[in-house]
Amino acid sequence: MYFDVSPDAYARFMGRYSEQLAAAFADLAGVGPGPGQQVLDVGCGPGALTAELIRRLGAKAVTAIDPSESFVAADQARWPEVDIRLGAAEELPFTDGVFDVALAQLVVHFMTDPVAGLREMGRVTRPGGTVAAAVWDHAGGRGPLTVFWEVVRDLDPAVDDGSWRPGGSEGELAALFTQAGLDVADEAALTVSVRNTTFEDWWDPFTLGVGPAGSYITSLTDERRAELREHARSRLKPPIEVGATAWAVTARR
Repeated sequence: MYFDVSPDAYARFMGRYSEQLAAAFADLAGVGPGPGQQVLDVGCGPGALTAELIRRLGAKAVTAIDPSESFVAADQARWPEVDIRLGAAEELPFTDGVFDVALAQLVVHFMTDPVAGLREMGRVTRPGGTVAAAVWDHAGGRGPLTVFWEVVRDLDPAVDDGSWRPGGSEGELAALFTQAGLDVADEAALTVSVRNTTFEDWWDPFTLGVGPAGSYITSLTDERRAELREHARSRLKPPIEVGATAWAVTARR
């Protein structure tokens, strides 16, 4: 799955969470200044993790790839000195063992074949290097969209909230690593928090058509969308604090 939306829309929708997560995730993966370290950002999207990697290592040490043309074009314009390519995790266009660290932030659950994607990440990582991935705890009810889907289910109990996607429950991401032939070194829960000072700060990003939640909103009639908005407004009183936890796994190659 890829996101056919503008980078600005995605950044407004998920950026406040993913930018915070990027720092903690990079720490867990051991990304830091070092001689000649080369890292790969798989499924880079509009660049939340890419920016953090560049900040730590410099542009020449970072490579990124994403299946969305709009994201890749925006990232290439933002960081012309970075090798940013169009492509899928399941078929990475790199030779074996060229990266010290390969990371996938908030991507595995959207891969067409998560095991194949993780296996490819292992292939392009040098022996002794690190493969790392992080996925929101959607199934555990601790993702950034949990509150949204709870409100939706009040009016639409049969809604598909996407919590079934691979990797979104405790232990599941680690199991995918194992299936991909990667030896898990660490599994951690990384938590971030976003404060919405007004109801609109929380609601408006859902109307931008990003991901399953945005698709659900845009599929509604105007009348049903307004009903959902007012129901949410009645339940959620500002400031709306949203905590979000991701399962993060690292493996040594």
